[in-house]
Amino acid sequence: MTPIHPESPQKISPLRIGIDIGGTFTDFVVYNPVDGQINCFKMLSSPNNPAETVIKGLERIFPESELGNQSTQIIHGSTVATNALLERKGAVTAFIATKGFGDILQIGRQNRPELYNFSFTPPESLIPADLRFEIDERVNAQGEVLIQPDLDRAQALIPVFKARQVEAVAICFLFSFLHPAHEQNLAQLLRKAGFHVSGSSEILPEYREYERASTTTVNAYVSPILDRYLQRLEESLPAVHSLRIMQSNGGNISTQEARSHGV
Repeated sequence: MTPIHPESPQKISPLRIGIDIGGTFTDFVVYNPVDGQINCFKMLSSPNNPAETVIKGLERIFPESELGNQSTQIIHGSTVATNALLERKGAVTAFIATKGFGDILQIGRQNRPELYNFSFTPPESLIPADLRFEIDERVNAQGEVLIQPDLDRAQALIPVFKARQVEAVAICFLFSFLHPAHEQNLAQLLRKAGFHVSGSSEILPEYREYERASTTTVNAYVSPILDRYLQRLEESLPAVHSLRIMQSNGGNISTQEARSHGV
C-alpha cells in the first residue's frame, strides 16, 4: 500500500482506520476523508503479540517519520476475549454469592438440552466448586436491607484467593440491581487487595439471578486478558492516535470501558 501523505494535517479530518485481528490475518481498512478513498490490506497476525501487527500495519500506512505525528481515529475489533472464553484460557476467577446461592452457576436453569436424560453431563462451569464462596447478606425483593454483608468473612477470603492465584472475582448478590451498595462495598475491598472485580450490579443490573451471575462471571473471566492486551496495544500506539474498541452489537466503546466490561 502506498504511504499516505496528507497535505495539511492541521486542516483536515484525521484518517479513519478499521483494524480487525483474526487468528491468521489482521485486516486493515483505511478511509481518507480528503478524497473519500478506501484502501484495504491484510497482514499475518502475531498470535503472541497481536499489537505488533497493528504497529506494522500503521507503519505501512504512514512513513516512519509521520507515524507519531498524524492524528488517526482507529476502531479496533478483536477476538481476544472470545478466544479466551472458548479455549478456557481466561483468568483464574472466584465467585461470591449471597449465602445459600453459591451453586447458582452449577444449577443453572431448567431449560437444558436433554431434560429427561439422567446420565446427561452438564457443561463444566467456568468457576470450579472450590472457588465459589458465599457471604451472609440479604436484600429483599423491594430493595430493603435485611442483613448487612459480612465483610469480615470477605476479608478472610483474600489470603485464600492469593494462595489459589485468583486474579479476578465475580460478585452476584440477590437483588443487587435494586440495592447495589453491598456489592459495591465488597468490590471496593477486593480491588484494594489487587483483584479484578466484576459486580453484577455494574455489569448487568437486571433481575434473574442466574443470567446476571453467569454474565458477570464471563466478564470477570475474560476482562483481565483483555485488559493486558489493550494496555500493550495502547503503549505501542503513538499518543496522537485515538483508539476505540468495536462491540459485537456494531457500536464502539473506549478502551477504559472495554477493559472492565470485556463481556
